[in-house]
Amino acid sequence: MSMETPRRFYKDVAVRAVDDVFAVTLDGREIETPGGRALRVPKEKLAQGVAAEWEAQGKQIIPATMPFTRFAYVALDHTHANREERIGILTKYAETDLLAHRTDTPAALVARQNATWTPLLNWAANELHLFLPIVTGIIAADISPGAIAAVRWSADSLDDFTLTGLTHTAGLAGSCVLAFALLKGRLNGQQAFEAACLDDLWSQEKWGVDDEAQARLERIRAEFDEVTRYFEALR
Repeated sequence: MSMETPRRFYKDVAVRAVDDVFAVTLDGREIETPGGRALRVPKEKLAQGVAAEWEAQGKQIIPATMPFTRFAYVALDHTHANREERIGILTKYAETDLLAHRTDTPAALVARQNATWTPLLNWAANELHLFLPIVTGIIAADISPGAIAAVRWSADSLDDFTLTGLTHTAGLAGSCVLAFALLKGRLNGQQAFEAACLDDLWSQEKWGVDDEAQARLERIRAEFDEVTRYFEALR
């Protein structure tokens, strides 16, 4: 059974300032989130991005083409009321952070992981005071209470919209460190994608391209592009 997407029901899209935030209007009426809250965002550039998504819709509204709108919905309907849960998600990714879990063979992949991931762990230690031990395999590392506290402190200082993007990126990358690195401009979207998908990209170089795997990587690359633009709109 196919689900029909909603038809476009508006003509004009605009952004307007409301006190110290920004609203997006459709034919003069403010957009509401699925939870019934006014879609008001903290940055004009983000509001313009949301407005551009609604303006770009054709006869049908396609939510999959509206990442800024989706992030704003989550920030307003979920993150605001569940900040502790969101921060807990980040600490779990710190415990199993991709960058701290290495292979021990083959040597070429070991070398690439070390060259790409170790500088990022060093950056996290210096920038975030987040010290993660490097382990071999997939078993969760025994990280210190201080590392958990560092993640919590860094995340709790963020507004709901930024925290929403950060937790999304951690899930996308399988890495708390990569999420912070993208947020803070240590990496751009392409670099974050390549670091997150290092093993898959190495396998492609070694064994060739599989169409299904390539399609999955392209979807992940597109999501990194989306969240990169989202973070830029929040600066």
